[in-house]
Amino acid sequence: MTARFAPPAPPSLRLGVIGNCAYSALIDERARMVWCCLPRFDGDPVFNALLDPSECGSDWAFDIEDFASAEQAYVPNTAILRTVLTDTHGQRLEIIDFAPRFQSRSRYFRPMMMVRRVRPLSGAPRLRVRLNPRFDWGRRAPGLTQGSNHLRFVGDNLTLRLNTDAPLSYVLSQQPFVVTREYNFLLGSDETLADGIGDTARHFEQETAAYWRHWSQRLHVPLEWQDAVIRAAITLKLSLFEDTGAIIAAMTTSIPEAAHSGRNWDYRYCWLRDAFFVVRALNSLSEVGTLEDYLRWLSNVVAQARGGHIQPLFGVGLERELPESLMEHLPGYRGMGPVRVGNQAAEHFQHDVYGNVVLGAAQAFHDTRLLHRAGLAEFEHLEAVGEQAVRVFDQPDAGMWELRTRARIHTSSALMCWAACDRLAKIAHTLQLSDRAGYWSMHAKRLRERILADSWSEERQAFVESFGGRDLDASVLLMAEVNFIDPRDPRFIATVDALEKHLCDGPYMRRYEAADDFGKPETAFNICSFWRIDALARIGRKQQAREIFEAMLATRNHLGLLSEDTHERTGELWGNYPQTYSMVGIINGAVRLSAPWDSVV
Repeated sequence: MTARFAPPAPPSLRLGVIGNCAYSALIDERARMVWCCLPRFDGDPVFNALLDPSECGSDWAFDIEDFASAEQAYVPNTAILRTVLTDTHGQRLEIIDFAPRFQSRSRYFRPMMMVRRVRPLSGAPRLRVRLNPRFDWGRRAPGLTQGSNHLRFVGDNLTLRLNTDAPLSYVLSQQPFVVTREYNFLLGSDETLADGIGDTARHFEQETAAYWRHWSQRLHVPLEWQDAVIRAAITLKLSLFEDTGAIIAAMTTSIPEAAHSGRNWDYRYCWLRDAFFVVRALNSLSEVGTLEDYLRWLSNVVAQARGGHIQPLFGVGLERELPESLMEHLPGYRGMGPVRVGNQAAEHFQHDVYGNVVLGAAQAFHDTRLLHRAGLAEFEHLEAVGEQAVRVFDQPDAGMWELRTRARIHTSSALMCWAACDRLAKIAHTLQLSDRAGYWSMHAKRLRERILADSWSEERQAFVESFGGRDLDASVLLMAEVNFIDPRDPRFIATVDALEKHLCDGPYMRRYEAADDFGKPETAFNICSFWRIDALARIGRKQQAREIFEAMLATRNHLGLLSEDTHERTGELWGNYPQTYSMVGIINGAVRLSAPWDSVV
């Protein structure tokens, strides 16, 4: 009888994420691994079916014969993904996916290894294992060698070893077989396991589950929306490259911001802007470990700048040059190329970066819980960053939206330069440096007066995107978030009203109204919708903010994750995934809007 297997699910962002702060992988609703870069976030995608759905794409699938349905969820409060496949006869099997992470030998054990465990739940279903890694962005099939219980996939720069207690002949030939017991698959570095395959998989699962549950238990979560907050927090933690402390913006490249838009970018790098917001959100949950890791990375950024220009993003290993290239042999997400590797924005001047550096480091001077509190030496380094902010705050730049063909004096950039001065004054006060506190307060006052005067448009009755401009831009909502302006100020309220009128479609909010290099944006930018929620809550429209927040939560995929953009009519997710900016918004919204704990306990 001919085996009956359903074709793969079409590409979508209904994907789960596993990872361990060294690498990550994306897995679709039927337990097919469609994206995984190794040996780190910005590495070669050994599984690339997300961007190449053709037969040339690489993936790792567990196909159940006579597929009927799939269910998928995370094991609560962990980064362990559970998928249940059911066939048309009611037979079921479970696939557990995770990346090992736990404490061992006084350090975090986070190997380049993915563990996949298959267990029958009812009946005796037939399973086909399709393991098809490729190297060099899909251009090269690996060499293959076989041992007694392992396969080696050999490339020029990376060799992967699969240790498994499943029949190797069936794995190699993709022959279906009956699943009557548990099978374990451990794919990672070309190293021999210290213990048996099944024992290792069970031990790693138990220890990884315990790590994540303990980590989640220590979060200071709001009363409401706890599950959403915990899932967002775990996703943000998974975006940390712990080796250096860098925090990536997203785990993918070239998922278009809208269908056939050409707005395809590589987000597998560390933007100082995005990383600051990640750290700020996790700090609000009392998770300061990520902050301390990030400060290690940030201190190196500041040290190598030596008081001069700081670029807006770096590679996770502090690489300065990230030249863009096109992978023209890859069709792209749903055939919507191009596929870009690298990001030309590393060459930009984006002056908000100086504020993001100081804001990202500020808590280290005030928080006595930290193992490594910042002091005078760190303050002196940050003062050099502040001096650069003062020099450039009113100079044209590419802005936080990284416009490639237009430079203006962007309000959001000037705002963050003010924030650098304001926070340096507060740090100096904490360090009892009264002269320096006065110096930075003077600069903050001068910048604030200039921003208020030059970014206000009488014509639009709103703060606008650039000095002397007239176009509306959602980034001015950050004025309240960084405490630049009293949110009850009539000018800020009028700005919120104008933005709602011109940039919003229901709960969704676009970034700006002016056309950019690619025309006018077609989709809503999720973090802007969350900035709107925050602004509404601050000006007293809390019920409206709650309604929009609930609508944004409903936009998440089945696992509680968000990408960068949402189509306002279809509700479909677009843009790179999972987007740290968007997950930050979930945490910020819940913290801002939740009823207090003392209302129930």
